[in-house]
Amino acid sequence: MRDFSADHRWLSLNTATVRRQGDLLEIIEACARHGIRAIDPWRDQVAAIGLERAARTLRDAGLELSGYCRGGMFTSDAAHRIEARDDNRRAVDEAKALGAPCVVLVVGGLPQYSRPGSVASKDIPAARAQVEEAIAEMMEYARDARMPLAIEPLHPAYAADRACVNTTRQALDICDRLDGGRTGALGVALDVYHIWWDVELLGQISRAGKGRLLAFHVCDWLVPTKDILNDRGMMGDGVIDIRSVRRAVEAEGFEGYCEIEIFSEAWWRKPIDEVLRTCIDRHRTVV
Repeated sequence: MRDFSADHRWLSLNTATVRRQGDLLEIIEACARHGIRAIDPWRDQVAAIGLERAARTLRDAGLELSGYCRGGMFTSDAAHRIEARDDNRRAVDEAKALGAPCVVLVVGGLPQYSRPGSVASKDIPAARAQVEEAIAEMMEYARDARMPLAIEPLHPAYAADRACVNTTRQALDICDRLDGGRTGALGVALDVYHIWWDVELLGQISRAGKGRLLAFHVCDWLVPTKDILNDRGMMGDGVIDIRSVRRAVEAEGFEGYCEIEIFSEAWWRKPIDEVLRTCIDRHRTVV
């Protein structure tokens, strides 16, 4: 396993971690101040300053990307299918323009939550079938752009509103059905917040192998958790054995960034420099 204790070369900042402290330009400037060499920006933050300006600023700052957040939200009623398809094609185009290594997919839950205005449904098997069909279609477009897609399984608490793919096994089953030849077009983004509890996790990481492991995200699970969405913990403040998961993905050959992604009302209230200093310290001592 890589030794992170001496520097933070392999730290990437998911820009949601400090989204309340500034726009993407200010986040990039802060990363430069702290020697952070990679980020994973969100589409709304890119849109707020414009795609061309975002790409130019990233290049000028010498920042790499560890991913692009996010595509997906595939599930909808028939009236919103074209909207979902076109939105995901734009995500691929944006990722290509920014030089991202993959588009992270949060696949969506029930249609009324993934695409507001859709007819309400409680049929989660149908939602999962629609997700797989939509990923297959998106892959055709993404292959032409040579842009890998990374399915992110989310904690089961999000099954209704954000992602009906909830385990690493589910995500890899989709990968195997749609990309059985392991062409590199489809893989997984594993976030310890969502998968740490899974009794099958280590075996599924081994199953994934280097070719399917496209992104690795870290934060922590607080006890008690006050809000399932916006009360993630800073690494080391919760109960996740982060190093055991990193050891497992690196044993399969993963050599990419450890991306810090923290949705937290508490951390969003702190100054951006304090947050980044803490991220760097915990990356060296906990991750």
